[in-house]
Amino acid sequence: MTFYNQNSHHVTRFHGFPALEEGAHLAGYSALLEAHNLKVPVPDYLCAIGTKHKKYDHARWHIFTPRHKPANTLYGHLTFALKYEGIDLALFNALFRKIEAKEIQEIILSEPTGNYSRRLWFLWEWLREEQLDIKNATKGNFVPLINNTLQYEGKSFLSRRHRVRNNLPGTRNFCPLIRKTEKLEQYRGKKLSETAVKHIGQTHSDLLGRAAAFLLLKDSKASYTIEGESPPYSRIERWGRIIGEAGQRKLSIQELEHLQQLVIADSRFIKPGLRLGGGFVGQHDRATGMPMPDHISARPQDLHTLLSGLIETYTLLCEDDFDAVLLAAILAFGFVFIHPFEDGNGRIHRYLFHHVLAEKGFVPKGLIFPVSAVILERIDEYRKILEHFSKPRLELIEWRPTEQNNIEVLNDTIDLYRYFDATKQAEFFFECVAETVNKTLPEEVEYLKKYDLLNEFIKNYIDMPDRLVDLLIRFLIQNNGKLSQRAQKREFEKLTAQEILAIEQKYTDIFL
Repeated sequence: MTFYNQNSHHVTRFHGFPALEEGAHLAGYSALLEAHNLKVPVPDYLCAIGTKHKKYDHARWHIFTPRHKPANTLYGHLTFALKYEGIDLALFNALFRKIEAKEIQEIILSEPTGNYSRRLWFLWEWLREEQLDIKNATKGNFVPLINNTLQYEGKSFLSRRHRVRNNLPGTRNFCPLIRKTEKLEQYRGKKLSETAVKHIGQTHSDLLGRAAAFLLLKDSKASYTIEGESPPYSRIERWGRIIGEAGQRKLSIQELEHLQQLVIADSRFIKPGLRLGGGFVGQHDRATGMPMPDHISARPQDLHTLLSGLIETYTLLCEDDFDAVLLAAILAFGFVFIHPFEDGNGRIHRYLFHHVLAEKGFVPKGLIFPVSAVILERIDEYRKILEHFSKPRLELIEWRPTEQNNIEVLNDTIDLYRYFDATKQAEFFFECVAETVNKTLPEEVEYLKKYDLLNEFIKNYIDMPDRLVDLLIRFLIQNNGKLSQRAQKREFEKLTAQEILAIEQKYTDIFL
């Protein structure tokens, strides 16, 4: 049994995080990280044992009381982590590569019916894909692997060998986890899907159809804008039609490759399909052309495994009652972090949000959430959410530049993309969905109602073609209800001053 040097656990700073109170000691994952020098992203929240007899939070630390102090052994800190911090698969996998199988075997044999020892037993064999020299468990109730008060669980599968319920929300090759935070529980409690359906049910079908068509184009344009592109209207409209079909076809690697072909109209300068070389997001040094990555993509030899795992996990959670918004976050962000293609990853990533919400019936078919448009309004926050994943991983990836000014990853990085904490991404996406349901959709429907009222007034007041009525209303909207002098002298020179005044007054009555 490995024992830890107690003196090494006194901490004032840890991996650059804020200072703790004097006398505090690492516990759980923080202790394991330090003792075994694990090369993994540091968890968003860490635990320590303080000197005061009350629990409190300090920056990203959860400080526990002295009575919570675990035994200063491998098993003690593992038990503390499972009990209070949940499961971190990347950390477990890194730890299991550092320690001998006999250390875990001794823990299990010391408590063969223990709840935590059986969880560790399962995790070792599930992650390492090798069995320990231990007979199948015959006693003890089946215990859940995921503590659903700490993290969101998936469908349970009984592991009779360990007498454990495997309720991990994923597979060995792709299993992000989401912590059950107060923010996420509040959003889930608002039942946004029911609110959206209620709004839709109260809206005339013609009005809803027009709103959906506009929002579809708005979302398509926003997705290109996020990528820094300004394509012609025909390409925006084409991608909008593709978004409108989200959720109608089953996901597969072939379907993702097909989507890339639809995204990239001209593929002469890229090789379609899964990358054969490295990939990164970032800039090149202007003088030397050297890569300056902000994000490093998964290695090409890992892409098929990761995407197969991603799709298998998606299928598994689709068959379960796993929350649609959480599932969309896992799938879409997982895809863009893997970054499997040379080009088109960002737009497919945002398409996947639509796909999940449509397939899971979050909103009625035919109505697309303008997720990209909402993200565009929150672009700085969106970039921070992407950086939250990418930045800690950059220092864990060894790479060298290639002759083509690309990068080649030199170490094993697959765990960085298949096991990660998706809590921040899920919170961000839930905020975007909430804004869409409570603000964007109602505002667009309300705008169309007001537009129709003004349109009807103008047509009854003046005999004017539909084309000019629409142009007049757009001019008024652009100029806060006033028809500009330029428009009065050009497109609408035939309107009298009295007619203009009446139309402007009606605009004020309706819109302002």
